[in-house]
Amino acid sequence: MALGGRLTRRGLLVGAAGAVAAGGGLLLAFSLVPRHYATPLRAGDGEHVFDAFIRMAADGAVSVAVPFCEMGQGITTLVAQIVAWELGADWRRVGVEPAPVSPVYADPVLAAHWAPLWMPLGAGLAENPDGMLARLKAEREPMMITADGTALAAFEQPLRAAAAGVRAMLAKAAAAEWNVGWEECEARDHFLIHGDKRLAFAALLEKALAYDPPDPPVLRAGAPAERPRDFPEGARARYPRLDLPAKADGSFVFAGDVRLPGMVFAAIAHGPQGNSVLSSHDKDAAAGVRGLVGVVHAKRWLAAVATTWHAANKAVKAMEPRFRAAGPIADSAEIDQALNTALQKGRSVRVAADGDPDALLEKAGPVKLGLAARYDVEPALHAPLETATATARLRDGKLELWVATQAPERVRRAGALAAGVSRADVIVYPMHAGGSFDARLDSRVAAEAASIARQVGRPVQLVWSRWQESLAGLPRTPVSAELAGSLSPDKQHVLGWRARMALPPTTIESGLRLLHDRGVPDALEASEGRADPLACEGALPFYGIPEKAVDHIAASLPLPTARYRGNAHGYAAFCNESFVDELAHAGGQEPLAFRMGMLGGQPRLAACLSGVARMAMWGGGADASGQGIACHRMDLPTGSGQVRSGFIAVVATARQDEGAVRVDRLSVFCDIGRIVNMDIARQQVEGGLVFGLAQAIGGSTAYAGGLPVSGRLAQLGLPLLADCPKVDVAFAESSEEPFDLGELAVVAVAPAIANALFSATGLRFRRLPLLSEGL
Repeated sequence: MALGGRLTRRGLLVGAAGAVAAGGGLLLAFSLVPRHYATPLRAGDGEHVFDAFIRMAADGAVSVAVPFCEMGQGITTLVAQIVAWELGADWRRVGVEPAPVSPVYADPVLAAHWAPLWMPLGAGLAENPDGMLARLKAEREPMMITADGTALAAFEQPLRAAAAGVRAMLAKAAAAEWNVGWEECEARDHFLIHGDKRLAFAALLEKALAYDPPDPPVLRAGAPAERPRDFPEGARARYPRLDLPAKADGSFVFAGDVRLPGMVFAAIAHGPQGNSVLSSHDKDAAAGVRGLVGVVHAKRWLAAVATTWHAANKAVKAMEPRFRAAGPIADSAEIDQALNTALQKGRSVRVAADGDPDALLEKAGPVKLGLAARYDVEPALHAPLETATATARLRDGKLELWVATQAPERVRRAGALAAGVSRADVIVYPMHAGGSFDARLDSRVAAEAASIARQVGRPVQLVWSRWQESLAGLPRTPVSAELAGSLSPDKQHVLGWRARMALPPTTIESGLRLLHDRGVPDALEASEGRADPLACEGALPFYGIPEKAVDHIAASLPLPTARYRGNAHGYAAFCNESFVDELAHAGGQEPLAFRMGMLGGQPRLAACLSGVARMAMWGGGADASGQGIACHRMDLPTGSGQVRSGFIAVVATARQDEGAVRVDRLSVFCDIGRIVNMDIARQQVEGGLVFGLAQAIGGSTAYAGGLPVSGRLAQLGLPLLADCPKVDVAFAESSEEPFDLGELAVVAVAPAIANALFSATGLRFRRLPLLSEGL
C-alpha cells in the first residue's frame, strides 16, 4: 500500500497474499505520534493476514501469531482462545504460530515495569505503560520479552481488537448476502448466523476483504471468562491446550529436535562461575575421537564439533580444558562473608517506604514489644528439564537461529555480533522451551552456536550438558535480610516494620545483560553498589502497618545472578510471612487472626485467607498440628492509573522426618480476577506449588572454586512424585482484570511450610532451603 494513497482501517488491518509479497500492508502504532510498521506476518497462496495476529486460509482455518515463549505455561492456548472467542471461531480450526520479531509486538507494560532498568535516573517518567517513553522504548528494541506476567495486560485488548475487526468484516459480507444489518449477524463456530441462515467463514472470506472494519472495533460484550464454579476439578476443558496432543504422542518439536541438512553437533565447556577465561587445552587429545569435525574456542569457553553430540562431548572432555581466574570467582564462603559484612556494615538505601519506622524501632529496642530476626536465602539453580540448546546456520551472509528464548530480539543482537553480520540479516525461529523459569532470558547459547557455525562453515546444533547448565547458568541471587518489628501494647498489631536486605543489585545486573548487551562479568562489575528497588520488590508489607520501610544494601558478590521464577517476591514473601508468624507468636496471637486484623481495606486478600482456612480446616497452627499459613499479594500497573492485582493464601501441613521435610498437604485459595481459562489456571497453580516446594526443600547449591557443589538434578534435592503432597486449589469468583499466575503461585509456599515446621517442631527455620542448617 502506497503511503500517498488512501489509508483505510481495512487497508491497515488486512494484508492479502499479493500485497504482502510486494512488501506488506501497514500497521499503525500510536503513542503521541503515529508510526508505520510493515505487516510482520507473510501470507501464502490463498491466505490473508489480518492485523499482526491473524492469518486465515481459504478453507477458513485460522492461525494466531503468538509473541511469547511457550515454556509449558499455556500462553499459546490463551492467546488463541482470546482470538477464537472474539472471532466466533471453531476451536478445532484454530492453530498457532510464533510471531516474528517486530515492534508491532512490543510490550509497553513490561517496558514501564522495568523502567528502573533502562531509565534509572528518571524511572518515574516512564512507569506509565500508556506514556510515550515506555512505548517508544518497547518499540525501539523491540521489547518482545516473556517475563513478569505481562502478557494478558499488554495483549488481550489488541488480540480482541484484531479478532473483532475480522468478525465485523465477515459479518458485513454476510449481511450483504442477506440484505440485513451486519450488527444483527452472529459469529459462532466458524459461521455467520442470522436466524436460520448460515454462511461459513470460508465462503465469506474473499468478499469480506472489500469491507472496512469499524473504528474503533466493536468488541463482544464482556470479556472471555470462565467461572470457577462451572469448572470443578476434573471438569472437561472448554478450550483444551493446543500443545497437549503433540506432547502426548511425542511429535512436539523442542529446540533439541531441530535437524538441518549437513548439520553437525557441538558440546561445550565453560569455566568456573564468575570471571574466568580459558587458559589451555590439549587439542591433539581430541584428534582420535571418531566423528570429530573441529575444535572452536573463545575467551571463556571451549567447544568440540562432531557428527554426534556424544562424540563432541567426548572430545571436549579429552582436551581437559583449563581455566584461570580473571576476576572474582564464585565461592560460598566468600559469598556468605560478603552478605554478613553488608548486613552489618554496608550502606543502606531506602527503596520503599510508607512512613518512617526507624524512631519507633529504636525506641522499642530490646524490650518485649520489639522483635528482630534474620533470614537467609541460598543461590538457586533454574534446573529446567531441557538444557540450553541452539541451532545456527550461516549462509549467504544471513544467520538463522533456532532457539527457545524468552527474549528473541536479544538473541538476534547477540547472534549478529557473534556471526559478524548485521542484525537485519539474522532470522530467529522461536522454539518452545522444555521449561525455563526465566533461564531462557539468557542469550549466550545462541551467540555460542552462531560463533561455532561461523568457524566450521556448517549448520551446528549446540547443546549444553546438564553439568554445563548448572555450571554456566546464572542462579537466583542469595539474600540475607534482617527484619525488625514493633508490636502495639496489646500485641494485636504491628506498629513499625523495617526490612534491611543485603543482596547484589541483581535486577540491574540482569537488565544490563538483557537490555544493554553487557557481558556477564561486565554487567556484574557495572551494577556494583547500585540501589535496586526491583531486587526488593514485594518486601514492603501489604498489611496495614503505620510505619514500614525497606532498605537495600548492595552487596558485592563474586557471583553473577539472574531472574528466577517468582523473582524478588519469592524471597521477600519468605522473609515477610515467616516474620509475621514470629510476631504473632511473640504476641501470643493466633497467626490467621493476627493477619486478618491488619488487612483493613483489603477484602480480596482477607477472602483468600478465610477461604483457605475453611479448605484446610485450619486449627490455628497450635498443639504441634504441623499447619502453617502464609499469603501474598502482587501488583502490576497497566496504565491510566489502573493496577492489576493477584492474591494467594496457602496452608501447608508439614513435618520433619528423618532429616527431611515432608509436606503432606497444600491448600491454596487464589484471587486472580477474571479467569480466561480455568484448566490452565489450575495447572499454573499446581505447577507453581510444586516449584515452590522445590525452593523450600532444595533447588539450591553452594559454590567451591566457582563450581556448583550440587550440579546434577539428583543432587538438588528436588521433590520426586512420591514427595508431592495432596493439593487442594480454589479460586475466587471475580470480575476484576485478570492477573497472571506464573509468579504468584510460587511465592507463598516456602513460608507456609516454614511456619508449618515451627508448628510441628517448635523450631524456626529461617534459611532457604529449609533444613539446610540442620536441626
